[in-house]
Amino acid sequence: MALIELYTQYNRVWIPDAEHVWSSAEIAASFQSGDKSLELLLEDGTRCKYPIDPSKPQLPPLRNPDILVGENDLTALSYLHEPAVLHNLRVRFVESRIIYTYCGIILVAVNPYKSLPIYGDAVIHAYSGRNMGDMDPHIFAVAEEAYKQMARNHKNQSIIVSGESGAGKTVSARYAMRYFAVVSKSRSKTRVEDKVLASNPITEAIGNAKTTRNDNSSRFGKYTEISFDTRYRILGANMRTYLLEKSRVVFQAENERNYHIFYQMCSSAHLPQFKSLRLLSADEFRYTSVGQDGTIEGVDDMKDMEETLRTFSLLGLNYDFQSDVFKVLAAILHLGNVEIKKHREDQSIISPSDTHLGVFCELLGVSAVDVVRWLCHRRIVLVSETLVKPLPVERALNTRDALAKQIYAHLFDSIISRINTALQAPGPQHAFIGVLDIYGFETFDINSFEQFCINYANEKLQQQFNLHVFKLEQEEYMKEDIPWTLIDFYDNQPVIDLIEAKMGILDLLDEECLFPQGTDHSWLQKLYNYLDANPLFEKPRLSNKAFVIQHFADQVEYQCQGFLEKNRDALYEELVDTMQESQFLFLANFFRDDVKISSNDKGIKVRPARPSVKPANKQLRTSVGDQFRASLSLLMETLNATTPHYVRCIKPNNQKLPFEYDSRRVVQQLRACGVLETIRISAQSYPSRWTYIEFYSRYSILMSHSEIDRSDKKLTCRSVLQRLIQDSNQYKFGRTKIFFRAGQVAYLEKLRLDRLRASCVTIQKRVRGWSQRRRYQALRAAAVVLQQYIRGQKTIRKTVSAATLKQGWAALVIQRHWRGYRMRQIYLLVRFATITIQSMVRGWIARKQYKKMQEENKAVVLQKYARAWLARRRFQSIRRLVLNVQLSYRVQQLRKKIDEQNKENRGLMERLTSLANSNSQTVDKLQGLESQLEKSTNQRLTLEARERKANEEASMTIAQLQKEVESLELEKKKLEKNFEASFNEAKESFHQIKRNLLEEKENEARLRKITENNIEIQRQDHENEVESLKEEMKRLKEEKVCLQRRMEEGEQLNSDLQEQITQLTKHVKIIPELRRDLSNLQNQKNILDRKIQQQAEQARDKINKIAGQLLVGVAEEEILLGLTSHDPEKTNEAEDLIKGFDILEKAVRFLQNQQKEQKEHSETQVEGLKLKAEHLQNENCKLQNLFQEKSNINEDIRQEVSRLSSENSILPELRLQVSELQKQKQELENLVERQSRELAEKDHEITTSLQAKIALESARCREFEERVVKLEDANAEFQRKIEDLEEQNEHLLRQQQVESEIKKKLREEMSHLTAENRTLRKILDQKDRLIKKLKSQIKSLETSQRGWFDMISETNVCRTKDFLGMLEYKKEDELRLIQNIILDLKPKGVVVNMIPNLPSFLLFMCVRHADYLNDEAKLKSLLNAIITGIKKVILTFHKDFELVSFWLSNTYQLLNCLKQYSGEEEFLKQSTPRMKKNCLKNFDLSEHRQILSDLSIHIYHQLITIMEKNLTPAIVPGMLEHESLQGISSMKPSGLRKRSNSIYEDMEIYTISSIIQQLTFFHSTMTHHSMEAGLIMQVIKQLFFFIGANTLNNILLRKDMCSCRKGMQIRCNISYLEEWLKEKELQGSQAMGTLKPLAQAAWLLQVNKSTDDDAKEITEKCTELNTVQIVKILNSYTPIDDFEKRVSSSFVRKVQSLLLDHDGSIQLMIDIDHRFQVMFPFCPSSQALELLQVPNSLRLDFLTRI
Repeated sequence: MALIELYTQYNRVWIPDAEHVWSSAEIAASFQSGDKSLELLLEDGTRCKYPIDPSKPQLPPLRNPDILVGENDLTALSYLHEPAVLHNLRVRFVESRIIYTYCGIILVAVNPYKSLPIYGDAVIHAYSGRNMGDMDPHIFAVAEEAYKQMARNHKNQSIIVSGESGAGKTVSARYAMRYFAVVSKSRSKTRVEDKVLASNPITEAIGNAKTTRNDNSSRFGKYTEISFDTRYRILGANMRTYLLEKSRVVFQAENERNYHIFYQMCSSAHLPQFKSLRLLSADEFRYTSVGQDGTIEGVDDMKDMEETLRTFSLLGLNYDFQSDVFKVLAAILHLGNVEIKKHREDQSIISPSDTHLGVFCELLGVSAVDVVRWLCHRRIVLVSETLVKPLPVERALNTRDALAKQIYAHLFDSIISRINTALQAPGPQHAFIGVLDIYGFETFDINSFEQFCINYANEKLQQQFNLHVFKLEQEEYMKEDIPWTLIDFYDNQPVIDLIEAKMGILDLLDEECLFPQGTDHSWLQKLYNYLDANPLFEKPRLSNKAFVIQHFADQVEYQCQGFLEKNRDALYEELVDTMQESQFLFLANFFRDDVKISSNDKGIKVRPARPSVKPANKQLRTSVGDQFRASLSLLMETLNATTPHYVRCIKPNNQKLPFEYDSRRVVQQLRACGVLETIRISAQSYPSRWTYIEFYSRYSILMSHSEIDRSDKKLTCRSVLQRLIQDSNQYKFGRTKIFFRAGQVAYLEKLRLDRLRASCVTIQKRVRGWSQRRRYQALRAAAVVLQQYIRGQKTIRKTVSAATLKQGWAALVIQRHWRGYRMRQIYLLVRFATITIQSMVRGWIARKQYKKMQEENKAVVLQKYARAWLARRRFQSIRRLVLNVQLSYRVQQLRKKIDEQNKENRGLMERLTSLANSNSQTVDKLQGLESQLEKSTNQRLTLEARERKANEEASMTIAQLQKEVESLELEKKKLEKNFEASFNEAKESFHQIKRNLLEEKENEARLRKITENNIEIQRQDHENEVESLKEEMKRLKEEKVCLQRRMEEGEQLNSDLQEQITQLTKHVKIIPELRRDLSNLQNQKNILDRKIQQQAEQARDKINKIAGQLLVGVAEEEILLGLTSHDPEKTNEAEDLIKGFDILEKAVRFLQNQQKEQKEHSETQVEGLKLKAEHLQNENCKLQNLFQEKSNINEDIRQEVSRLSSENSILPELRLQVSELQKQKQELENLVERQSRELAEKDHEITTSLQAKIALESARCREFEERVVKLEDANAEFQRKIEDLEEQNEHLLRQQQVESEIKKKLREEMSHLTAENRTLRKILDQKDRLIKKLKSQIKSLETSQRGWFDMISETNVCRTKDFLGMLEYKKEDELRLIQNIILDLKPKGVVVNMIPNLPSFLLFMCVRHADYLNDEAKLKSLLNAIITGIKKVILTFHKDFELVSFWLSNTYQLLNCLKQYSGEEEFLKQSTPRMKKNCLKNFDLSEHRQILSDLSIHIYHQLITIMEKNLTPAIVPGMLEHESLQGISSMKPSGLRKRSNSIYEDMEIYTISSIIQQLTFFHSTMTHHSMEAGLIMQVIKQLFFFIGANTLNNILLRKDMCSCRKGMQIRCNISYLEEWLKEKELQGSQAMGTLKPLAQAAWLLQVNKSTDDDAKEITEKCTELNTVQIVKILNSYTPIDDFEKRVSSSFVRKVQSLLLDHDGSIQLMIDIDHRFQVMFPFCPSSQALELLQVPNSLRLDFLTRI
């Protein structure tokens, strides 16, 4: 169909608009060929005529249907042109709040100027492994595509991120690198991916700055190569930089800043590491205050400095390197403040006393004289001489700024180089992905050399982009077997030739830079002369200082001022030499020719496209333009060797407002970045592409029944298209897709919409006719009924007269009276009969009750007396027991005291024997001392003789030595004379040499003194600081020691006080014992009084009851005698009363006798107690006598000691000898006495302090005693009050209130006693269990000692009787057991399936036998082998679902068996007596149960992971993509990026039935393995949560799934899952609760979204979704047909305002890795172990049943 035929009425077009670029209008009248205008209806309701030239009609571009607006891919639009692209981006950005959009192979990213929750790790994992068209457009999708192609095709990739300043290039590149860091982890322990991400803050600090367009603008280009190993994990990284904006170091425009690092340093100048740099505030430095705006809103420079320092250390850049960097940066700031003054007309001067100059030279270690000289002068080398020429102020300032720029550029390269070494790959690189963050096309009011280089780079990149797009289009056509036709596209090679060809702009610029006298104006004249004929080069009409180049994006005018200076980037050799001679090696290396540190050295070495100029000398250096051209050619070589991926960043407005869309700014950038060129290339061919399945499902409504062939959908699509579109050139059939020209999809949509409208009209017509017919039939039936009634009334009126009416009325009256009479007669008969029956029944009941009351009264009386007798008997027995216990306790205490006294006597006897032994030992010592004295006298005599001989020999030797000394003195005098002569001569020569040396060293000493003084001052300061710190440390240590001593003394005092307090508490404890005795006596007294009162009350009750009975009897006699006579009645009454009084008197006498007996009994008991007390007193007297006897024995012992001492006085001779020895030792004793005195003084001081403390403690003790006395007095008063209260209680006992209170107290005491009894019973039960276990162990030991032969014989006897449910095996067969039952067992065996959980029962029976034998080693080895075997099976078969499920069930059953047969009461409630008998006897296996529980949890999680992996491929296709409701299609046209599931027809198709089949398989397998029902429910709940979370996450990340029809499909699928749960009886698993968020999301897609009530309903019902998810779904909602409406932004804001108070998470995605807590409830087994037999198929012949 021709495009002109689509300009019909009601279609819409785009017309140019001055404000919005394009505005929409509706065609008011259909256009016919030859018309000179097109009638349009604007959006504001006005009509206009659009002029058209009939000869060359250029109609306005058509607008796409609303169904196609908001697509993920711009190439999916039917009409591909500029207004369609602009409108689609606006709808997605403003209304849907989506910032990413595909445009063919380009990802268009619009900067939202707001943080969005779409970059978390959950989103990264959601995009990981997915094809590019499966999810919504995202930077993560581009990164995943690059990573996948690298792994699949084994080819290097590159991501090219471009855009103008402020568009978000740096952030996009950062997110791409973060994606690679998260998805591919490094193999090294150094975490290279963290280092790659950590390099961003450093590069942003030294290379980013604030501009008028962006607060964090990158002022350099960056290409980062991320290296990967063979397993595609991050190995390292390398960075290359391009065209740093060095001029920003010395100059910034208004409201702009210098690089961030300068402001970070100035804000952190107070830190210790920056104090030596002498930094000032940023406003005081010239280089940081040129732009007059040193702050950024919302940015803290000090915090950024902390982050920069942290990343420096993370990258391994040491402190020395950091300090060197900061020194250079600070020197640059100080250099900017160096003041250059005008000296004469053409001369300049710098003051030597300039402080900033001194700091600059000090920091960089350069000579101040040289710096001052060569900043203001220049050396000119001629043939015969060398001249030094002074520079004017302007040239001197330029030289200073050039030095600053050069230093900063070298520093930047050095930092990049060090970052590259830190990120260097440790091993060989297998592949890499490059991320290019480069400036986009720039055009400002004043464009200079930087903009020229930037636009030159964009021309090269655009050329590469055009060729790549052309190549991809050709590959797509070849793959689909469609003939390729050459497409005309814009080639910018002429512009590139204009710039870089021979005699081009760069060539002429380099040539002009070679001339010393070359200027910008002369270079511009050359451009005018050589390039005037080029159509892409123009000369401005009103300026002679600029030139114009027609770039691919726009026409740009460049100002030539500064081109030569920036291209030369020259620095005078004198300053370079000065920097090279610096003592600061870090700076000197920058300016040395042999050592060049550059970030561009690393990377791919490619031969340059144009050979660079080799400099002949130092002055002929390579220019900046030549360097940039070489690096750009190297970059293009690298990009051409990789597969590129394009990201174009768009800046929506200049004010940086969030989600504000300026159409003029966006169009300008779309034209500049190549997006519209891509659209134009696509529009010239077949831009719209549909798969056959999508076309069939979308346009099946246009097919007739004869055309539909479900077996061959391709043939159906061919036949339909040939009928609908006659021109075959408008579409092409490929292998998997149908290609359409521009506008054809819109035409098909129009046909589809017309068919739907016609169908709707037909349906409406039929429904309205049916409703009208139904209403007509109802009205007709009502009319017929009315006619029937009216006709009946008429006939009645005709037939009925007055006589017939009277007769009828009379008959009715007669009937009424007769019927009333009959009913009264029947009622009277029935009433009489019921009265007689009631009287008889009531009499019988009364007599029966009377007899029953008599019997109950007698029984109560008997029970009362019997209970009283039993209570008295029980009380007497308890009292006897208590008395016996008290007596036995007291006797035991007396025995203990006697034993203690016996021990004391024995100790005294032992002391006596020790004294006797010591006396004998002293005698022996004295004898030894006498022998030693004799020996010492002999030794003294011999020593005196030896001394005499030695004195004689010494006198002889002294005489000889004196003679030798005299001869030596003579020789000495001669030598001294000779020495004096030679010394004088040497001294004179030495003085002459010394004078010469002093004169030579004076000059050096003067220079050194300054430095030495400074060093000494610093050293002294450091030493003083160190000494002060040491003194402080010593003082602190001394204080610490003193505090420790005080703490120890305080602890000793506390311990002493605690001991005293314990003693006091012991004394105080006696008081409550006395009180207890008093209270016991009082309680006994009260009990007796209560018993007496109770007995009295019982007697009164008896009298009252007897009197009542007598009165009742009298009344009955009166009623009986009232029928016969009245006289004898009176006489009988008097006799009966007399008898009643007699009975009462007898009862009273009987009660009095009982009271007397009880009193006598109590008196006898009291007398017995008194006798016992007297008996105890007698025993105490006896004990006192014993004590007296012991004291007498002690006195006898003392007398014997005195006698022994008198016997010792018989030894006077020994004492004399001892006195002689003591005289010899007096000197030593004196010393000892002195020391003892000193110690005594110290002891005295200590004792005084202790005595003071003891006095304080004694005062405290007195206070405690006084308090005790006060408490005793209070106790006495309390007892008096108690007595008074007892007297009052005797009067108040008659009242009922006191009785009720006493009853309550008794009940409480009873409950307390019962609770204590329960606890005592529990303790007794536990002790009984321990006793039983010990007895069983003793029995087992006895049985084991009997011998193996007896045991074998016993087992043979038992075999003839019953089996015990145990399996016997030998120790050496343990490995075979584990191998056969665990390792080699397959879950599909017949025997295993017939007996559920058979392996667990067999293993437990072996465990029981080991416990029965009391063999701890065997039991532990078996359990450890079982656990290790199960672990080994799970590890080796970790992907086998059936085996993991099988062992989860068996491990769980083994755990239940260990609990069931453990013998603990909580596990024995449902066990049979035989099971209780089979419990484990000897060992507690609670630790192994815990290990098995942990192992079960691990197996459970492994099972969940296996099931999730199996379910993952089917969740999204089955829950979202498959259309379970037939006839409701949700397919929409899509662009070039197709989902993998729709491209290939041979791929497996998943539906909701696939998910249900998989769940059924899981459930049947688990039930087949006899897994517990509760555990199966937990598994199903976890799986349903995984399904719901995955589905909801995909809905949130896929705009094409957010539609009303898709909501219907999802709810239908949820209902299928719910039916499956009901079928499997799993409603109690709470699995449907996990699908609530998904169900609410589906409901949200279906509900109306227009009014305020709808907004309130959404906020009330969507409780499981958080605010971010609700807003995301509303923004992503896309209508499938034109009948649906989009969600307005005002409605979204309304819902968002209502959800402000909504608490919940702010995360967009649901964590699919979340695990619910697993519980393993105890489920006892009913399987009898003694009935189990070992199958032969398991090859367990070595096991024997016991």
